[in-house]
Amino acid sequence: MTQNLAQDLEQCALPAALEVMGERWSFLILRAGMSGIRHFEEFQSTLGIARNILANRLTRLVENGIMLRQPMQCDRRKVEYLLTDKGQELAPVMIALRQWGERWGCAPTTCQILADKRDGLPIRRITMQAHDGRTLGIEDLMWLCVEEATAATQESAAA
Repeated sequence: MTQNLAQDLEQCALPAALEVMGERWSFLILRAGMSGIRHFEEFQSTLGIARNILANRLTRLVENGIMLRQPMQCDRRKVEYLLTDKGQELAPVMIALRQWGERWGCAPTTCQILADKRDGLPIRRITMQAHDGRTLGIEDLMWLCVEEATAATQESAAA
């Protein structure tokens, strides 16, 4: 491994992102939030999670800007947890991980399929795509420094 690659891997956003999300319970809370669950008691009963663990994970998700804790409109004494834009942007990650688990038999086959609300048709598999929409494999990828990527983007836009 070259020195530059080692430095680049140390500066990679993946470890920091994993640190923000924590572990299994954070992902399950996020999945529940994406499914419309908003209240502490609903999270607890749906997930079967201990109150202290749930409180800890919700606090972390709020501190990291993934969820927002706010008083309910109808009863200011109660709070609800909502996904922020930052939290909503984790949806493709969650879906890709679920699809990977389904494909590789990490869990029993489920009767639920994620579908488009508009027409009820199942969504496509999440894939890596090039700027022009081509599906890419791992062999099609390479790392560029920011300056190289900026130059390539400017050249592409000028052409």
